[in-house]
Amino acid sequence: MDTIEVSIQVQNELLKELLIAELSNLQFDAFVEEDALLKAYIKADVFNETELNFILNKNDLNYSLSIIKDQNWNQLWESNFAPVIVDDFVGVRAEFHEKIEGVVHEILITPKMSFGTGHHATTFLVMQLMRKIDFKGKSVYDFGTGTGILAILAEKLGAGKVLAVDNDDWCIENSLENIQKNNSQVIEIHKVEDAKSNFKFDTILANINRNIIEDNISYLVDSLKNNSQLILSGLLESDEAAIVRLCENYQLKHIKTEKKNGWIAILLER
Repeated sequence: MDTIEVSIQVQNELLKELLIAELSNLQFDAFVEEDALLKAYIKADVFNETELNFILNKNDLNYSLSIIKDQNWNQLWESNFAPVIVDDFVGVRAEFHEKIEGVVHEILITPKMSFGTGHHATTFLVMQLMRKIDFKGKSVYDFGTGTGILAILAEKLGAGKVLAVDNDDWCIENSLENIQKNNSQVIEIHKVEDAKSNFKFDTILANINRNIIEDNISYLVDSLKNNSQLILSGLLESDEAAIVRLCENYQLKHIKTEKKNGWIAILLER
């Protein structure tokens, strides 16, 4: 089956994120983000240009189309997905990449979408903050797990139990695939509609977006043990003051904010 590649000229990082969400609803199932370009991919038999035009025209965006023959698909991914290296801490690669040397932990991720592979700044930043936390024997809640990458890293850092959840069927399927590829043993994957949980956790990871964090902050706080950590991301630098203020209203202490390309990840403690 041939694949359609849609190349969209877009510079605004937040708009890229919104486009990925909207195009995913149209059955686009893979994305590559470049400096001022978003490439979106969809199987030719389900492509509807009228629906694409509706989304792009309302944002006044230009695009071009090309057809990728089925036999060239793997070659395309290999050319577009370079391994991601977070300092000397974590290396993220696909199966077709060579083993990454010189990092403490290596994670295999099927690169079906650009977010959740470590390429996006927010995932990169959360992994940096995770390095500052003692996960050994601890319980972890990964709210909005996506590909499962953060849950997998939590286990590699010694977590005793990890509950990873998402509300998207594709994410559930892909995260299950990735925890199997990484021989993960302590991760449970559940489909949920919100962050409400009957359990208490030592560490909670929520790499989502501002609106979902604000809607679920009470559930997240209720799920924290005393002397626990909360990492929030999927946030822009302009969100920091409001989110920190919101968390302080729930008696959470702001420990550190990491920044990259206009995005942030925030570490808080209870």
